[in-house]
Amino acid sequence: MATAKTHPVLVEGSVPAGFPSPSSDYVEKPLDLNAQLITHPSATFVIRARGDSMVGAGIGNTDLLIVNRAFKARNGDIVVAYLNGDFTVKRLRITGKAVALHAENPNYQPINLTDHTDAEIWGVVTYVIKKTR
Repeated sequence: MATAKTHPVLVEGSVPAGFPSPSSDYVEKPLDLNAQLITHPSATFVIRARGDSMVGAGIGNTDLLIVNRAFKARNGDIVVAYLNGDFTVKRLRITGKAVALHAENPNYQPINLTDHTDAEIWGVVTYVIKKTR
């Protein structure tokens, strides 16, 4: 017996994070998370965060990161970098010619990138998906 596939629905409108809205008018339509979250499908990947170095930016252990490789990383962006043979997620800081990767947790020191550092910016984090339960 075949089972019916169900998909999440997008409720048009928004949910106030402050006081409740008395409006009950809404429209449900099928939700395509790819259409909502991914602008460059061939240049986008999802990776799971590990650790606590980015908690100050709202990225926790096991959160899913949607990373877009089509965007040129800019100062202040949260990026996924390939550093010394491993991936890391950090905030990119560019000051003049100095480039560093900064954690969003005071327990971690910045990583200064030099000509001798084996590092590559793999993409810009565009969304963080958290599990709350």
